Amino acid sequence: MGATVGADEEKPVLNQEEVDRELAGYRELAAQPARRQEAIDGLLAVEKKGRVAEDVVATRKACSALLEVLYEARDWKGLGEYVVLLSKRRGQLKQAVQAMVRQCMGYLPGTPDQETKTELIKTLQTLTEGKIYVEIERARLTRQLARMKEAEGKVQEAAEILQEVAVETFGAMAKTEKIAYILEQVRLCMDRKDYVRAQILSKKVSPRAFAVKEGVKKGENTGEIGIEGTAIEEPEEGTPSLEALKLLYYSLMIRFHLHEANYLEVCRCYRAVYDTPSIQEDPAKWQDVLKKICWYVVLAPTDSDQITLLKLTEGDRKLEELPAYSALLKKFSQKEVLWWKHVETEYAAEVAAQADVFGGEEGQKRQADFRLRVIEHNLQVIAGYYARITLPRLAQMLDLSADEAEKHLSDLVVGGSLAAKIDRPAGIIRFSHRKGPGEALDSWSGSIGRLLVLVEKTCQQIQKESMVHRVPIGAA
Repeated sequence: MGATVGADEEKPVLNQEEVDRELAGYRELAAQPARRQEAIDGLLAVEKKGRVAEDVVATRKACSALLEVLYEARDWKGLGEYVVLLSKRRGQLKQAVQAMVRQCMGYLPGTPDQETKTELIKTLQTLTEGKIYVEIERARLTRQLARMKEAEGKVQEAAEILQEVAVETFGAMAKTEKIAYILEQVRLCMDRKDYVRAQILSKKVSPRAFAVKEGVKKGENTGEIGIEGTAIEEPEEGTPSLEALKLLYYSLMIRFHLHEANYLEVCRCYRAVYDTPSIQEDPAKWQDVLKKICWYVVLAPTDSDQITLLKLTEGDRKLEELPAYSALLKKFSQKEVLWWKHVETEYAAEVAAQADVFGGEEGQKRQADFRLRVIEHNLQVIAGYYARITLPRLAQMLDLSADEAEKHLSDLVVGGSLAAKIDRPAGIIRFSHRKGPGEALDSWSGSIGRLLVLVEKTCQQIQKESMVHRVPIGAA
């Protein structure tokens, strides 16, 4: 009876010592320029034997030796050609391809010029395209290419190159490297003024990712495990720590929210920075951050979230070391009218010292917003003490003209922060309490209840009169 078709054939077993001797011999042969091609052909033969035998170690050694020969000869064109040739060989082992890509990445700093480096990076990108087992290497190559484009001043091109990579789907990449990669994408988008895409990309990073697990010491390996038990690879050399990434993340978020003029979110970002251990350990750093928290919580429009954040900041014990800022928050939390001239004079030195807040192109706008918040605070205070007030008296209390006072009052009413009606012919303003949905529903329910009680009492009286006078109800 003949042999079964498709029966498994035994793979040849290679002697590693013999393979090492062959590789050493071909390396010596390659040292002679005239016989380099002969050495390359010999190394290709050793690689084939290892590949056919599915011997990962031998195949990897042969590929590494071949690339090393080409690198030592500084044959960059040949290096690119042979790494593609080896990766496309039939039945090539994944481990060998991964090792070759990493080896070539190590040669990138030794390239003679930018053109050669770019060409080698693009060659490796083409080689790694669509291969999941080298997706991390492809991402790192793309990042290098983007940095080169940025160094050349081509920020737009660098941002487009880096956006192609979705590292959040990489199961084996370390968390810190993922976050650093995404933050690089966000920064490049902001540099090219694409704030919409920057916001979308920033949402891929959750603030909870920066929380350190209890019981894990600083700098201790957490032993992360990826999807389906995949081991997490070590982050690329130079990747910042988780705490440094947290500070970088919030610096980018502050930059974004400042562009949107969302002072409340800027304040929240600074609070997250303020709670970072490295900031708390340095008095100069936490004092500077706490000052910014105070300014931005004051600059934020008044609402329930702003009031909560103001009270929370005011209750910080460290604020006792900054009496001027403690007094500033107290002014805005108390129900007292503030005179703008006095406030402006009192905090002129602090405003001038805070160049990050009141300096630059947006500095004048924030100073105007500071004055606006004082006016809005005064209107809220006056509305709490007065039911009716004349427009000239209101303007006097606000230290504004009548037209300016009316404009600021109208803005608060339209924004829903204040409930008031203006009788312009009479020049009288009536403040009222704006009912919330729950309060309005309770009032309506109470009114309906009283109405039903009156209807029931009326029915009883009619019935009583009908019985006393013996007149049937409904009789003609």
